[in-house]
Amino acid sequence: MIIGLLTAVAASVCYGTGSVLQAVGSRKSARREAAASATTGVTQHGGPSLSSTAKAAVTWEFMVGTVLDFIGFGLGALAARLLPLFLSQTVISANLVITAVLSIKLLGIRLSRAEWSSIGVVCGALVLLATAAGPEGSGHTPIATHWWLLVASVVLIGGGTLIVRLLGGRAAILAGLLSGLGFGALGVGVRVLNGVDPFDLPSLLADPALYAILVAGIGGMYLHTVALQIGSVNGATAALVVGETVVPGILGVLWLGDASRPGFAWVAVLGFVVAVAGAVAVAWYGEPEPEPGAPRAGSPEGDELPQDVAVR
Repeated sequence: MIIGLLTAVAASVCYGTGSVLQAVGSRKSARREAAASATTGVTQHGGPSLSSTAKAAVTWEFMVGTVLDFIGFGLGALAARLLPLFLSQTVISANLVITAVLSIKLLGIRLSRAEWSSIGVVCGALVLLATAAGPEGSGHTPIATHWWLLVASVVLIGGGTLIVRLLGGRAAILAGLLSGLGFGALGVGVRVLNGVDPFDLPSLLADPALYAILVAGIGGMYLHTVALQIGSVNGATAALVVGETVVPGILGVLWLGDASRPGFAWVAVLGFVVAVAGAVAVAWYGEPEPEPGAPRAGSPEGDELPQDVAVR
């Protein structure tokens, strides 16, 4: 349990730091596109094009952030094998707190009393979850469910990407939700993956859950980049946290046999709900409303770094 918790915390730190750097890289790229009046930077619906997303991904800040994401992915995958999903995914989603704290130093943001209170709520909820968490379930499921996970991941990422491109600049909330669901599917896939313990390469390569992990992980990262380009919207960040935390946590209990300690079920439920609510509050209070007439970050007139970052 202790090793799993430390692993999840380390993954949260990597994800939180990576998100700040990715946000800076994405916004720098968006500003260059706008300053150059590039017509290829957006689709006909006002959303970022594949070209602009690719340019954002090659900034040095974004690349360093991506490396941290991969490290976080490995640590998060290990945590998903060692802890109940409702605990591992919630601890990892606490990167909201990491991002808020790092933003003070890296982006010069001053946190309000409401933000500090929300951070305290998240930390308290994590203590409740750690206290209530029992042993994780076996993770052994029929192979048919692995196929369903792959199909769901393909539909989620493929269909979601198309809808996001059609909605354009209005898709920040949806992009955040879909990226969170993608990362949630990744966590479930890691948990049920065959051929890991003990290691068996043929079983691993034959498991549809492996390809669900790849689809959900890569697709979730793409949609996360799109959300960063469109803008760090309160609702998008909150939706990402809910998608990444709530759905895997419920599936872990109903499908994989995760459970709390005897007599601590109410503590686990309370900690889970409060952690999600606190994370949403961090996102909600963390983005100040722009003043009327003020240019959006990433516009030709806005040369300052944004004071808000979408986090995972």
